Amino acid sequence: MDFKEKLLDSHLAFEQDVDLLHPIHDYRKKALKRFESDGFPTKSDELWKYTSLASIIQKDYHLSPTSESNIELKDVKKYFLNDIDSFKLVFVDGIFSPFLSKTTHDGMDICVLSAAISKSKYKKTIKKYFNKVVPENESLSSLNTSYTREGAYIFIPKNMEPEDPIQILHFSTGAQKSIWLQPRNLIVMEANSNVQIIERHQSLSDHKVVTNSVTEIYADSNSHVDYYKIQNDLLTSSLIDNTFISQEKDSNVSVHTFSLGGQLTRNNLRFYHKGSNISSTLKGLTILEAKQHVDHNTLVHHAKPNCESHQDYKGIFSDSSVGVFNGRIIVEREAQKTNAFQQNNNILTTDKSKINTKPQLEIFADDVKCSHGCTIGQLDKQALFYLNSRGIPEKEARALLTYGFANNVLESVKIPNLNKRIKKLIAYKLGVNLGFDL
Repeated sequence: MDFKEKLLDSHLAFEQDVDLLHPIHDYRKKALKRFESDGFPTKSDELWKYTSLASIIQKDYHLSPTSESNIELKDVKKYFLNDIDSFKLVFVDGIFSPFLSKTTHDGMDICVLSAAISKSKYKKTIKKYFNKVVPENESLSSLNTSYTREGAYIFIPKNMEPEDPIQILHFSTGAQKSIWLQPRNLIVMEANSNVQIIERHQSLSDHKVVTNSVTEIYADSNSHVDYYKIQNDLLTSSLIDNTFISQEKDSNVSVHTFSLGGQLTRNNLRFYHKGSNISSTLKGLTILEAKQHVDHNTLVHHAKPNCESHQDYKGIFSDSSVGVFNGRIIVEREAQKTNAFQQNNNILTTDKSKINTKPQLEIFADDVKCSHGCTIGQLDKQALFYLNSRGIPEKEARALLTYGFANNVLESVKIPNLNKRIKKLIAYKLGVNLGFDL
């Protein structure tokens, strides 16, 4: 039995633990049929041309933990952003950990999706938003929908803002030698609301884990969302991250993705504009080594006038690592006065590292300001020579230039302590002390 067949056959066992009469189960069944028809994406699919899942899906995985793992705060403390007060939603092998979490229902809901699905008071919201922005033609999202059970549920009412950021942390313990996780996050922002969210997936031991995650974000008029993804996992871990964002008029959503670790990482990021005067920001920083592979696949769909989007992705690749950037901007005929920017800049530090980049514009309006571009190169030899001549060793000189190359992605991080944490991670990846305050 191959892994696809196992996923299809195991769904019967999954159904024994969920409410078959709940409205979202219809979504599960339809999504399972789509996945059965489409299967896993292959390199013959244009959007997966440079990323193969063959090495992942040829293995077998547990689809749920065989026993509950008890981890203590001391085991995972270093992965939290502890120097700020925050709400926390912590999942261990796909199971919510109330001991490690801090939730609230005080004027807003920062809790777990399973509770929102099971309680009648959330039924109206779940019915209105669940799976409404997820495309039907993306098979891995369909697979996640078919197994939807647990994840983060965040509902921020009108004119509200959590006093602290929200951390969503998924830990895989290694209690099973291999596991396939499928968390589902639903984030609903009503008018004039604000939120800051930090998401991280982390393995605690060397074991095979694949996370196929789906996050839906609904930003109502004049709402603001700052979302930060920290991807710095072990080389035995892979992540397929699907994030779909629906924006209404005057909303502002930014997503920062820091891809620094893991075996294979695929980020599918989709923005859909449903009103005017919308702002969307997509920024990414990738630093890879060994045989790591990261694929950023983005879409901003401009469908209304007077909106803007800003994409800025930077990659630094060493050893035999591979990067992919496939960015797409669509500007519909009605989307006049659109201002869209897209840039992908990359540094290859070895002859064996590789980047496949494809920025795309599809413009059907005639009164727009749109630009896109990409660069691939190496560190400036003259700049290296200048730093060496001032007594800075080769390794530190390269690190300083690399840091300067990546810095503008960090400048827009609005949580100061998170900014410091990312800088420390970059310094660690570069393997040097940069010689100034991080």
